[in-house]
Amino acid sequence: MDANGIVKKVHQAAIDAMESTKPVNVYFGEVVSASPLKINVEQKMILGEKQLILSRNVTDFKTKITAGNIKNYYYTGDVNSGTAPVSPAHVHAVGTIDITVHNGLAVGDGVILIRQQEGQNFIVMDRIG
Repeated sequence: MDANGIVKKVHQAAIDAMESTKPVNVYFGEVVSASPLKINVEQKMILGEKQLILSRNVTDFKTKITAGNIKNYYYTGDVNSGTAPVSPAHVHAVGTIDITVHNGLAVGDGVILIRQQEGQNFIVMDRIG
């Protein structure tokens, strides 16, 4: 190996040493398929479901909410009027209810990903924008 080859090897070793000290790498991607989930990362590679770990920010999930009282109105089913007064006036106590938040990824969504150190798994943290 000549001097130029040795310099290249030392340079590559330095780059590899710097990369190994980074705990994570941040990437940006776009969802190209929702089912099965596929994400195109920085126009360089397509990741499939087996490589992706989804945070709660990008999945459908169930949770509880506490709602107040609904007073004197009901939904009419008419898109234009929405709600109408109720007669006689009365109150419905809603209390704590279970809801589903539909937050799953869709084609075209931009996402922020974090690659696990020295791994092939990516954590999908959130949408962009």
